[in-house]
Amino acid sequence: MSYCRQEGKDRIIFATKEDHETPSSAELVADDPDDPYEEQGLILPNGDINWNCPCLGGMASGPCGEQFKSAFSCFHYSTEEIKGSDCVDQFRAMQECMQKYPDLYPQEDENDEKSSKDLEAASMEASAAKEEKASS
Repeated sequence: MSYCRQEGKDRIIFATKEDHETPSSAELVADDPDDPYEEQGLILPNGDINWNCPCLGGMASGPCGEQFKSAFSCFHYSTEEIKGSDCVDQFRAMQECMQKYPDLYPQEDENDEKSSKDLEAASMEASAAKEEKASS
């Protein structure tokens, strides 16, 4: 004999072997490719950024969400020869914002910190190369 019981917020359903022998009458609904809540990945079919993608780890929200969106958008839509070399200011603003919230955005350990400094140096070189190219 099957039955249900409520325990706090949980509903517990006990089913018998006979309950499972009866074919299901549930009807499955076909996936709607235009469903805005359907997981689409980072880049939507129209080329826009899906800010709700779990792959962003919530970076698009929170105290530095706008700076993250600005930097990420700049990089995504960058047409520079060195992709993203025109986004140094946006990434710097994002980094400065994150440094104001060390509990939310913890600093990396020493090995990762070295990589971060290397990345920043490469970014500065790209920026200098861009300025040099523009002044020629």
